[in-house]
Amino acid sequence: MLIGRRYRLAPTPAQAESLERWAGTCRSVWNTGLHQRREYRRRGGWMNYVEQARQMAEAKVEFPWLSEAPSDVLQQTLMDLDRSCRDQGTWSVWWRGRSRWTPSMRFPVRPRSLLVQRLGRKVGQVKLPKLGWVRFRWSRPPGGVVRSATVSYSAGRWWVSLLVEDGQATPERHARSEKAVGIDRGVKVAVATSNGMLADRKFVRAGEERRMLTLQRRAARQERHRRSHAAKTSNRARATRQRLSRVWAKIRNRRADFAHQVTHELCRDNALLGIEKLPVKNLTSSASGTVEKPGRTVKQKAGLNRAILDKGWHAFELALHNQARKTGTTIVKVNPAYTSQTCYVCGHIARDNRESQAVFRCVACGHQDHADVNAARNILARALRATGRDGPRPPAINGRISHQGPPLVPRQPLPEP
Repeated sequence: MLIGRRYRLAPTPAQAESLERWAGTCRSVWNTGLHQRREYRRRGGWMNYVEQARQMAEAKVEFPWLSEAPSDVLQQTLMDLDRSCRDQGTWSVWWRGRSRWTPSMRFPVRPRSLLVQRLGRKVGQVKLPKLGWVRFRWSRPPGGVVRSATVSYSAGRWWVSLLVEDGQATPERHARSEKAVGIDRGVKVAVATSNGMLADRKFVRAGEERRMLTLQRRAARQERHRRSHAAKTSNRARATRQRLSRVWAKIRNRRADFAHQVTHELCRDNALLGIEKLPVKNLTSSASGTVEKPGRTVKQKAGLNRAILDKGWHAFELALHNQARKTGTTIVKVNPAYTSQTCYVCGHIARDNRESQAVFRCVACGHQDHADVNAARNILARALRATGRDGPRPPAINGRISHQGPPLVPRQPLPEP
């Protein structure tokens, strides 16, 4: 299977300057190609990758600066543009602006053009076309055959991501085929499971919050000054944005580390995982509305959006699918409707069942549990029914039999929240 390995590059000043120029060339090729496609669409026509690649080869005669970057890199940029236009639509693809785009370029494997060597305990080098050997920090072996290399710039540093074929295949059967668990993603607790596990982590530290607020205010003042004087971006403004990006990079790394650790444990121990089918992009959209139809409870919705994005719901789901490939775990997405308001024991649905963000107390049978754990058990029951693995029925409560089966693992009482 294909896996990724990311390393921190250590280019020389001349190599870093070349990478920066090539990244700008890729951005120009993307924007020019997108503009050309939109003009064709306005006239009712269509432009594909083959024609754009041919025209780019002809444009190198008139614009010699296009020949400075490797041809493979520019072709890969047009391939990405073609794929984005087919998947999202030509009018939905974004322009790549200088200030809101992460510089990156992909180098496909060619004979004797992309090689990886280890020089020491913590030092390696990769050979890139027209750039030569570039050193990087050897944090771990690639572990397979390199298929491509993507060089990107983030938080003031250059990085290289190697796409590796490790020779492994997804197991046909999980090692613990009888195990299953339901997963509920929340805003107070990042991950809650049906067996009572509550996983959470503080991704932003108090000192970082103060530092980000200071840097954001400074960046806003510098931007207002630039606009009022119609000047270019100053070196101090670039330094401010770079410092801010480094703080955000630390937060992203903690969030990714948490997601990979938790998903590794869940996929290793369970053959079936039930999660809610949540459209995170729609859930985190703004509620401000328009001038004709202004939104309601905009501040509350903005706070909820920040909480969802801080817990990294979408990144957690991506990490879950990535880990499931290695263990053969089956992921079942279920309808999230009323999972947090339904009593797992008696099946009674009511808004009053959830007293707070953490406390669930059924108004019909009196069952009390952690709210997120109760929701995770409902998610597991729906996932089991969807796969035809529903267990025995629970006993009747007040003359009513629950329509949901019990979890595969025994429930243990939780401490009072």
